[in-house]
Amino acid sequence: MSPGDDIDHRGTPFTPPLLDALLNALCDPATRYPRLGYAIFDSATFKADACFNSATFESKALFVSATFEGPAWFGSATFQRGEWSGPGTLVGDAAFGPAAFKAESWFVSATFEGPAWFGSATFTAAARFDSATFESKAWFESATFKGVARFDSATFKADAGFESATFERSSRLGPLVCAGLVRLSGATFGGPVSLGVAARRLECRRARWSSTAEVRLRYATVDFAHAVFEYPLTIGAEPDPFVLSDGFELAEEPFADAFDVTVRIASLRGVDAAHLVLANVDLTGCLFTGTVHLDQLRLEGACRFNTVPRSVHWRGWRPTRLTQRRTLVEEHHWRARQSASVPGWQAAPSGAGHVGPLQLAPVYRALRKAFEDGKHEPGAADFYYGEMEMRRHADDIPRSERSLLTAYWALSGYGLRASRALGWLAAAMLLTILLLMGFGLPSNDPKQEANGTVPPGGGRVTFEIGQGDPDNPTGNRFTGERFEKALNVTLNSVVFRSADQDLTTAGTYIEMTSRLTEPVLLGLAVLAVRNRVKR
Repeated sequence: MSPGDDIDHRGTPFTPPLLDALLNALCDPATRYPRLGYAIFDSATFKADACFNSATFESKALFVSATFEGPAWFGSATFQRGEWSGPGTLVGDAAFGPAAFKAESWFVSATFEGPAWFGSATFTAAARFDSATFESKAWFESATFKGVARFDSATFKADAGFESATFERSSRLGPLVCAGLVRLSGATFGGPVSLGVAARRLECRRARWSSTAEVRLRYATVDFAHAVFEYPLTIGAEPDPFVLSDGFELAEEPFADAFDVTVRIASLRGVDAAHLVLANVDLTGCLFTGTVHLDQLRLEGACRFNTVPRSVHWRGWRPTRLTQRRTLVEEHHWRARQSASVPGWQAAPSGAGHVGPLQLAPVYRALRKAFEDGKHEPGAADFYYGEMEMRRHADDIPRSERSLLTAYWALSGYGLRASRALGWLAAAMLLTILLLMGFGLPSNDPKQEANGTVPPGGGRVTFEIGQGDPDNPTGNRFTGERFEKALNVTLNSVVFRSADQDLTTAGTYIEMTSRLTEPVLLGLAVLAVRNRVKR
């Protein structure tokens, strides 16, 4: 045999002397390391150490259903992209599934130039893929890691699939770099895990964490729909590059041109958020409907939500500008479906589903409580506004309640828009002044008269002091003097006081109405200011 030859050792039981003899025969004199062509070790059994360190596999390397009873050493090995089109084409250029690694497996600094398949493989002891490079897709679906799994500084230049994989013990997946999608859907973590990923996307649908975990991310858009968190789990954005154990920063070559390291949460639907902590993540596109215990969600740092459209739009002859507030993207989706909605609301992408006010109201209510528990009153106020908006538009409320909510919204923005309440207060005061000047103030202040009768024989005289009825105004009613009197009456009405001013019968009713409405509007304005500045 000579270096680079194709070999077929399916089902061969390798003892250490036999494996050494094989690899010595394939040793390249130039590198002093084995160089193999198309290598088939399917169902082979390695009785002791299987040392392929620094070996080069020039074509496919197939270890399908192989058993490694001793340590498996593939450190710095190179698995080149194979050109073979025969058996094994569908399982990748480097195929180790469903192999059984009964002792330590070492793929540190290995290079996989073609697809790598470890599907359904079993790693009984430690599995080390530190600094490994996967230049094509890598599959670890349904793999079982019974020992410690390490992927420190690993680089995936395409997708990395860990669907339905099981990590039974404490593991550290990363920090690693993936230029594509990292799939952890259906994966199970039985022990504490630290996950550090710089990737385009991370998919953790129906993943299960049975112990504490920390997920630190960069650049990624994350989908946690229907994931299960049995213990506290923290999902946070890492603003600076990951630092490795040797003190050097993790190289992020696939993201050399990227300037935005923002981590975006795509979905939390079906998640029990009682143990979930989000830190410095972007929630502008997150789907929350169906999340359980959302009121116990903890938000740390700068977690950003979506907002309403900012531009001014015209509805017929009048301009419309929406007051800025935090909102959910699902409200965007619902409003974009309405025929009378203003432009700027985001339409729902395919697969997002359709929810309405009836489903969104409890989501806003739960997030409001989460903000209140975090002592973030301005944020809670925004979600209270959203909750009231969804209640007002829901189909299951009586018409009377809808009318009451509409009036509450129009007068003060549910007690959260001070400018709106102050505007109505100013309008009410102006109307009161005009009505008092026109109808409420008499033309002249009535004069007091004293009437009495002197007894014929003299003696004590008793006088009765009375005042005539105010005369309705005539002539020029809008004068500076009458304005001053009307303003005095109106200002006293705002603070629920009665002015010492004679009024006509109409003026009395005008003042009564003013003393009823204007203090309410002033109270709504004060309430709105308090809700915005309270901590």
